[in-house]
Amino acid sequence: MPTKYRVGIIGHTGRGNYGHGIDTVWAHFKDRCEVVAVADADEKGRADAVKRVQAAKAYADYRQLLDEAKPQIVAICPRWPDQHRDMVVAAADRGMHIYMEKPFCRTLAEADQMVAACEKRDVKLAIAHQTRYSPKLQVVREVIDAGEIGTLLELRGRGKEDQRGGGEDLWVLGSHIMNLIHFFGGQPTWCFARVEQAGKPVTKNDVKPGNEELGPLAGDHVVATYGMDSGVTAYFGSKRATGAGGDGRFGLQIFGSKGIIEVLMSTTQLPSVQFLADPTWSPGRSGAKWVSVSSAGIGKPEPLTNNPGSGNILAVKDLLSAIDNDRQPECNIHEARTTVEMIAAVFESHRLGRPVTLPLKTRENPLTLLS
Repeated sequence: MPTKYRVGIIGHTGRGNYGHGIDTVWAHFKDRCEVVAVADADEKGRADAVKRVQAAKAYADYRQLLDEAKPQIVAICPRWPDQHRDMVVAAADRGMHIYMEKPFCRTLAEADQMVAACEKRDVKLAIAHQTRYSPKLQVVREVIDAGEIGTLLELRGRGKEDQRGGGEDLWVLGSHIMNLIHFFGGQPTWCFARVEQAGKPVTKNDVKPGNEELGPLAGDHVVATYGMDSGVTAYFGSKRATGAGGDGRFGLQIFGSKGIIEVLMSTTQLPSVQFLADPTWSPGRSGAKWVSVSSAGIGKPEPLTNNPGSGNILAVKDLLSAIDNDRQPECNIHEARTTVEMIAAVFESHRLGRPVTLPLKTRENPLTLLS
């Protein structure tokens, strides 16, 4: 019979709470998982969480949970990343596998420590980039590999571009885009970027503490270009408060010599994916029409149901399989570090005023080094 895993849930009410369903997803795996405890430094939040996830025990200190409840899997839920490094290292040092909310962490130095801790104990860590686990993405990969959009030329992503647009959007929501650029384009090798505030290049005077404990942050407008080891060029942009259309642009467009595929971000297993068979990239001129892509293929009916939170369900299902079969999760700790590196490269390129090569030599937040 498959192993039934003990799960500990770590949240922090008022400091990132429980993320986007990272705490409740385990109810879908009662045959494989048992929630044994929850930790939350906030007393009321802790009591509410116990009822919500039906945990047998509750702790104010997550380290006490790890030591006494002895879970085999730890859900690190807070959206705020300021505690992520400590939580991951504490769980990894005890040999406990991890499913966690993004952003992964605040600096590459923190990411390096987290990777080292997980590698030392062969801990499997999966990060909640929910769109990445969608079966539609495998279809997109097959379409690209089959040459249906021709030679892959460009990847273009944008953030949500709401009041967080710019540097904050890059960190919080751009992380999803960076992960998809990495997935489709390969390893990033260089980055050339510019960060602006009110139309002018960001200086040290513009650097302020970021919201939700993101660390030093600046910029209401970000533009970045990446070179990928596949030969593809990738772009990312975000500008603050661009209007209601920003949410509809939050995603990645994949441009080939024969057409375009568009993937919009979602927390469900079935994000909106469209295909345009148009080598001119201009449907108004060519007359080509966008066609929906389902988990069964281009233009085929969707056989799956799109339930709320289903992105997390697929992620946990993959994590359990990774643990069972001693493999890396689909979206693992190494990819999480690459996402942080792609974000940090934007600020490092801006700081130096030139393209930078990846991996970066600078492992701290580059904004702290602005002169």
